[in-house]
This record gives sequence, C-alpha cells and structure tokens, in this order.
Amino acid sequence: MPEKNPHPLFTQEFAADPYPAYGWLREHAPVHRTTLPSGVDAWLVTRYADARQALADPRLSKDPARHSARAHSRGRIGIPGERTADLVSHLLNIDPPDHTRLRRLVSAAFTPRRVAEFAPRVRELTDRLIDGFASRGSADLIAEFAFPLPIYAICDMLGVPRTDQDDFRDWAGMMLHTPGAGGTGSRGGVARSVKRMRAYLAELIHRKRADPGDDLISGLIQASDHGEHLSEKEAAAMAFILLFAGFETTVNLVGNGTLALLRDDAERTRLQRSLDRGETELLATAVEELLRYDGPVELATWRFATEPLRLGGTEVAPGDAVLVVLAAADRDPERFDRPDVLDLGRTSNPHLGFGHGIHYCIGAPLARLEGRTALAALLGRLPDLALAVPPEELRWRGGLIMRGLRALPVTFTPESSGIAPHPG
Repeated sequence: MPEKNPHPLFTQEFAADPYPAYGWLREHAPVHRTTLPSGVDAWLVTRYADARQALADPRLSKDPARHSARAHSRGRIGIPGERTADLVSHLLNIDPPDHTRLRRLVSAAFTPRRVAEFAPRVRELTDRLIDGFASRGSADLIAEFAFPLPIYAICDMLGVPRTDQDDFRDWAGMMLHTPGAGGTGSRGGVARSVKRMRAYLAELIHRKRADPGDDLISGLIQASDHGEHLSEKEAAAMAFILLFAGFETTVNLVGNGTLALLRDDAERTRLQRSLDRGETELLATAVEELLRYDGPVELATWRFATEPLRLGGTEVAPGDAVLVVLAAADRDPERFDRPDVLDLGRTSNPHLGFGHGIHYCIGAPLARLEGRTALAALLGRLPDLALAVPPEELRWRGGLIMRGLRALPVTFTPESSGIAPHPG
C-alpha cells in the first residue's frame, strides 16, 4: 500500500494548486480510489498513457445508469437538474450506437465552417466588452470579460434573440457562482437554472421549427443523416449542453490563460511582441499550451466500468466510477518535456484538454477561436495588464470537473475613452 499523499485532495490549498497532489499520485498511485466530497467513490487516473486509454476505452460507459442508482438519484453525478428537466440525452451521457447517430447529426449542424464564419462576431463581442471597462484602468476579467463573452457568443450562434440573452447570462451566473453575474452556485440554484433553460429552449425550438433561421438551433432541427433527425428532446438536450459545457470551458480558458500569462512576464512579452508583428503562429500554439498548462477542464466527465478491466495495473470493477484527471495527465513528464514550465511555442503538444476518442469535445473549434480572439484583444489593447492582487489571494471556484477562478482583478493604463453598450 503506498504512503499517504502529503498533498491532501479537495482542500482549499488543493483548489488553488492541485498540481503537487496530482504529481504525487502520478508517481505513487496513478490509478487511485478516493471518496469525493460528494460522498461518491471513484478512481482517479493521472498518467497520460492511462488517461488516453481510459478516454477511448469502450468498456468505460458515459451512461450514468451504469453507476449506482442511489448515487445518481441523489444528484451527485452529472449536472444538477438535467435528469428532472429531461435533458440527459446529450453527447456527454450516451454511448454508441446512440452517440454515433447523435454526433453525426450534431456535426452536420455544428461545422468548422459555421465556427469560422462566426469569427467576426466574436471579435466584435470581445472589443465591445473591453470597451465597457477600458477607460477605468481596472476590471474583474472574469465577471466583465471571460464570463459574458462565451455566453453572448453561444447564444448568438444558437439563435437566442439578443433581447433574451441577459436571461441566459443570469442562469449561467447561477451555475458558476460568478460575482456580479447573479449566481449562488449551489446545486439547488443550478437545478433551477437548468429548469428555466429547458423551458426556454423548448419554446425556442418550437418557434424555429415553424420559422427556421441561419442559426445553430435551426441547423440542429434540420440536420439529417440517412433520413434520421434529432427529436425535439434531443435538440433541446444538445442546445443545453453546448451552452452549459461550452461557455464554462471558455470562461476558464480565458481566465486561467490570462492568469498564466500575467504570472510569466517573459512568455507574455514573447506573445505580445509576436502579435505586434502581426503574426498568428505563436498565438495558435499559445492557446494549446495554455490548455495543457492550466486547462479549463480539470477532470473529464464521468465514466463507468461495464465489465472488469485493468487501468495502469489496477483492477477496476463493473459499476465503478472512473474520473480521468486531465490536469495531471497533461503534466506527465513521461509525455511532455518540462511539463511544469509554460512554453507558448511548444509544438509537440498532444494535450488532452478537449478529451480524446469518440467523446472529443465537439465545441473545441469555437473554444479555440474565442480563446485566441480574447487573448489577442487583451494583450493588444491593454499591453500593461497586471494583477491587482497577489496571486495567493485569488480564489478558485469549487466543483469537481472544471477549474476556474472566481474573479481575476487586474489593473492597466486606461484607454482615452470607453463605452459600455450591451454586447448585442
């Protein structure tokens, strides 16, 4: 039996910096059984090779019904409220062949071309949000920038009317406990927000069936594969998970990424000078490195063993929950050279930030676009951006899957003027 981890899991210190604990687990107990704060027992997989295997192993199901009914009925696994709101039939909760059919249909609507055509709108949103605080000389980059940017972007892409988008911002604030965004972050608050989103999406889908537009919800409704279509329930579930998973990933990518740059003057300056020269190559590798170094998703979403299997030499029993620790795998020295060093020019970088295998994040192109646009705008318009508090005073949101800051207070030289319109 291995010695005790000198870096306890799930403490406030762990939330601020989980990497020493994960490093110890990688070396001493790479597939480690633990009791989570929710009371659910799960295996934590921390080495890159084991993580990559687990993410693609068909014996590890995404269907929560494969796990203890008691744990799931208490709302301890999955998104609070998604089952009662009839929103569980999305890509994160199903296995082939249903997953294969849904992914084909969703991919027909959520195409790289649609994302690329959306780039000007993302740039417009980014600039308008910075306009809102640029003349002040200080801001909370989470509440005022990283949080609203993906909410308004995904709402625009889905086809949510701009007059209704502030409602989505409020519901998302409930989920993230984002200061200034109207949220408590409690499981009850999340469940209520999910219920409201579900009711709104059902009505919106009904309207777009009768009057489709050039938006993603209309595309989901109209998507066809060999005569098959998404049901209204499936379309609502997919729109919901694109909102829920998509926006939080980008909030954390922008927040964590900006913090990493603010804590490394040499790398920030390197990127800033590259952008000043009109280059894009370093920006592209920088986003990939920030996804690896301190990515937005700490643990991949739940998996459940459907039969006995071995992971990293450890026996996993049927029904056991398995959590792949992306944050640990992406700092594995067996796969990455100097894994604890931020290197924005890193080219050999097969990080697992968006997963691996059939469940690879379908929204990755949009998250990358938003990350590149946000970082380029911040560094271009606010070149002397600096932390307003010591790093040790920053607080991280609670939660198991995502890794993100509660707030990111910064200072900078004010721009000569600024406006603060609604980002629509």
